[in-house]
Amino acid sequence: MASRAAAKREGGSGRRLALSVQYAIDSDGVPQRTAVRRWVRAACAGAAEVTVRFVAEEDGRGLNRAYRGKDCATNVLSFTYSREPLLAGDLVVCVPVVINEAIRQGKPAEAHFAHLIVHGMLHLQGYDHEVEADAVAMEARERDILFGLGYPDPYEGER
Repeated sequence: MASRAAAKREGGSGRRLALSVQYAIDSDGVPQRTAVRRWVRAACAGAAEVTVRFVAEEDGRGLNRAYRGKDCATNVLSFTYSREPLLAGDLVVCVPVVINEAIRQGKPAEAHFAHLIVHGMLHLQGYDHEVEADAVAMEARERDILFGLGYPDPYEGER
């Protein structure tokens, strides 16, 4: 019975999602847990245990330096722990970077947060964009997911 109840809570899909949303920054414009859950669920192909942590620039920079060797804050970092049989990983979203990018790109912050959560979730599932063909495939998947969520094409005008 518990599994049917869980499936019902997740829209009848039978896909279990254990999601932790953490706020290590006090900032206006940080997405609410309900929005984050919606974005993660839309981008997740199966059962998952995911933590999404919203951080300040200093924290984002420290993690990017420690794990990628880049001494700057980036918009989203993904850390995959397993893909099978259960997707498990963390996303770290640097709030000031995302908000500044949204302003520079003339996008609503909500749409940009949604895009980066979807982008990070696809990374957790093995998508990448280092090679042009992989980038095209990943971007197409992002567009499909975001369209389903009611957001515009995040790459419009870039290619």
